[in-house]
Amino acid sequence: MLRMLLGAQLRRLREAKGVSREDAGWEIRGSESKISRMELGRVGFKVRDVADLLSLYGIDDGQERERLLALARQSNTPGWWHRYSDVLPSWFQAYLGLEAAATLIRAYEVQFIPGLLQTKEYARAVVLLGHRGADSAEIERRVNLRMARQQLLGRQDPPRLWAVVDEAVLRRPIGGHEVMRAQLEALIDAAKLPNIRLQVIPFDAGGHAAAGGAFSILRFPERDLPDVVYIEQLTSALYLDKRDDVDHYAAVMENLSIEAEPPDRTIEIVTRILDELGRSGH
Repeated sequence: MLRMLLGAQLRRLREAKGVSREDAGWEIRGSESKISRMELGRVGFKVRDVADLLSLYGIDDGQERERLLALARQSNTPGWWHRYSDVLPSWFQAYLGLEAAATLIRAYEVQFIPGLLQTKEYARAVVLLGHRGADSAEIERRVNLRMARQQLLGRQDPPRLWAVVDEAVLRRPIGGHEVMRAQLEALIDAAKLPNIRLQVIPFDAGGHAAAGGAFSILRFPERDLPDVVYIEQLTSALYLDKRDDVDHYAAVMENLSIEAEPPDRTIEIVTRILDELGRSGH
């Protein structure tokens, strides 16, 4: 994420100065393609290379120069999730970096409660579904990773989370009725938070715009960075940032939020499902 941000800023500075990628590559003893990869955030940054490029682009202001050099140093520092690398597939590490940097996370879920809103017991039940052969220590590592992710919602400047869930998500008793009851109660509490908007698509809405399945859209504070669409699969994930793809998913998300019940009805809906769960006698 930081590499993408720094790369975008270096590209803007180079273009403003009218320097070609070839000339920039020559300055750092590299090639045109290396500059291209740097500007796309696809390679690590050597601080010396960034310093040389800033000099070439005429960035002599000490404060601005140090800010960008600090960004270069930070971009090479592993995120907090690095310590979970033993249970974390490489394709998901990228998502955690994006999630941590986002200012707005919009998610649509058809099967599970969104990961950022799961209780520990519900998360354990979800992990067990996908890793039946894992030992208890590995299961706990995976659950703790999910709980660590949720800390971003309680930080000083948290992202906004706007989640749209299918009613089936609230009625599927993952982990059993007791676990589900606690999860629904936690959702009611979450829906009261100022940075969380939760909507439910009721069964009687019929078919709807996102027939293809769950996805998330992440937005970042820097204007240089495009929104990113994240679609998780069983053994990999898709990251889409081309304008046409993002616009398509953004339109689908808008339609979903229109088809769903308004956010001010969410607590009423979840409470009703919670009451039905209690009356079922389980």
